[in-house]
Amino acid sequence: MKIENQSYLAETYFMDFSSDEITLFSTQIQVSSNKKKQAISIYQTVRDAFLYDPYHLDLRSNSLKASSIVSKKRAWCVEKAIVCCALFRKFGFPARLGFGIVKNHIGVEKLTHYLKRDEIVFHGFVEVYVEGVWSKCTPAFDPRICRLSGVDLLNWDAENDSLFQAFKGEEQFMEYLHFYGTFADLPLELMNQEMKRHYPHLYESPIHTRQFSFHF
Repeated sequence: MKIENQSYLAETYFMDFSSDEITLFSTQIQVSSNKKKQAISIYQTVRDAFLYDPYHLDLRSNSLKASSIVSKKRAWCVEKAIVCCALFRKFGFPARLGFGIVKNHIGVEKLTHYLKRDEIVFHGFVEVYVEGVWSKCTPAFDPRICRLSGVDLLNWDAENDSLFQAFKGEEQFMEYLHFYGTFADLPLELMNQEMKRHYPHLYESPIHTRQFSFHF
């Protein structure tokens, strides 16, 4: 399959992969001449570099630049997807952002308290083209959060879709309720529209505490 749309390789405001910050971060990635091994290394580096933190959401455009995100030690799914997508493009892999609505069935009482519903809106993942195949990968959950949640670490083979662990033993863990589709760049306006529709209270009375914060 020939990739006609060069936008999936393009540098953007959010995926500023030529920046000094991303160039420095990319030195952590093991370089391989094998395309699949290289893609997997990028995915695993981003997955493991940040502690997954869905309790501090910052939708301001400057905060969602890949170069800004890599300065942090904690990141939520959209931030990790942006960094991962930027690095795929930096290494020559066509990549795009994907978003959906998911429902986490285990260990989200605290998050549900702040969101006032159990759906996680605009969950982010990445779709990347490796050796003739588009596949989805989800770098959100790092090894520590997987241990705490009691689920296996989510791996990806650069060929088959790897979204979220569907089950923890016999209990349902993560469920996709809706897919928004894939995008060549971050659809910030749509993300704000959807979050405002599902979480209007966060826009009407923003929360800024050590336990939870929301900026837009």
